[in-house]
Amino acid sequence: MTTPLPDYYFRVRENGATAYRVDTQNRHRRIEMDQIAVINIKSGEVKPHGGRDLSDEDQAAIDAWIAERTVLLAARDIDDILRTVDHLNLTAQWAQTRAADADLEAVTDTLLLAMHDLRTVLLRKKADRLTAKD
Repeated sequence: MTTPLPDYYFRVRENGATAYRVDTQNRHRRIEMDQIAVINIKSGEVKPHGGRDLSDEDQAAIDAWIAERTVLLAARDIDDILRTVDHLNLTAQWAQTRAADADLEAVTDTLLLAMHDLRTVLLRKKADRLTAKD
């Protein structure tokens, strides 16, 4: 027993996706994917493909995909940041226990500048949040 294919397929692109309507009920009994739109997640723009008009069902599927994708990308952003914290901790351990002087010389200035920049941004944002609460 196989699971039925979805009615829509979204091919992820750099800033969104290409939306396809999936058709399995054709005379050749093949899977056909008809491109219906291009989606830009950042701008929220949906461009119908080939001068077509999107049906209400098409638009609802696209809107649902955008909502799900936005949540997924936000979760990935947080996960990436938490991994960065782990990497900073591992870097501190490396610097303290295993790094040779030449290794430290090669990375210290770059790391210090990046950490200073990050600290500046984080402190400014925290001050903005504290000021906004007052």
